[in-house]
Amino acid sequence: MLKHEKQIKEYEKTLSEVKQQNENNQLWSDDEIQNLDKKLDQLKNKVYSELTPWQRVEICRHPKRPRAVDYIQALCEDFTEIHGDRCFRNDTSVICGLCKIGGEKFMLIAQEKGCDTESRLERNFGMPHPEGYRKALRCMKLAEKFGLPVLSLIDTPGAFAGLAAEERGQGWAIAKNLLEMAKLSTPIIVVIIGEGCSGGALGMGIGDRIVMLEHSYYAVISPEGCASILWKDKQKKEIAAELLKIHAEDLIPFGVVDEIIEEPQGGAHHDTQQVYDSIKRYVLSTLEELKALPLETLLEERYRKFRKIGKFQVD
Repeated sequence: MLKHEKQIKEYEKTLSEVKQQNENNQLWSDDEIQNLDKKLDQLKNKVYSELTPWQRVEICRHPKRPRAVDYIQALCEDFTEIHGDRCFRNDTSVICGLCKIGGEKFMLIAQEKGCDTESRLERNFGMPHPEGYRKALRCMKLAEKFGLPVLSLIDTPGAFAGLAAEERGQGWAIAKNLLEMAKLSTPIIVVIIGEGCSGGALGMGIGDRIVMLEHSYYAVISPEGCASILWKDKQKKEIAAELLKIHAEDLIPFGVVDEIIEEPQGGAHHDTQQVYDSIKRYVLSTLEELKALPLETLLEERYRKFRKIGKFQVD
């Protein structure tokens, strides 16, 4: 339970007890029970409409929030995973494979954090090694060869920054992906489903359309990392989260992302099916738009999309 939800959970618990007692000994009328239900709805509306940027980061990191494997299972009619980078090993923090969504064929690239201690260790907490980026690029080039669109699901606290990763060319692998994705001759749709941190996200985040779930975030650094650098104090993460402007409504005016996909009240974990349906609709409708563009136009618009990011003010 998140801190901002404590009052809601306490009210729900009390209301449930009142309803249960009322079944055995009716002390409350139906109208009174309905009024209590309305007050609960009003409380939820108030709490969830006043969320701070940091509280939304907490929602984004909720342990029950849908992960890449959940989206694959929910969206894909079939999925065939592709392993390895043909250079060093298979990075399990990155899942790649061929799939069908709504009858359309895709090459799916996704970042996976894991759901418990064992799987998180196996997935390296969603922090890709260079071989993860090389595997993703290998699969994207395969998609280009066979004319398949690419769907990239982003959810990472950042690329793995360990010595071994640096020795195997972490920076080079990310830079190579940026270059190759910018000129990949097939449509690319990017959906930020959770955390989108730094080069870890960028290395699989170049696309013709980039969309964010409502409570996901996209930033050059995590709030904790920013706070530790600027103020030498991770406890100032809430201030950092506000100043970084990391949510979709902050990023759309600068052209960093294109659209917001709304989440259920309180976050994606409250109604996962609604989120799956929303993403599926977005991906299929967007693919139709992109397929209608001539290849030269597609690539030129992708190039211009990233060239015009940001706003410049001259005093």
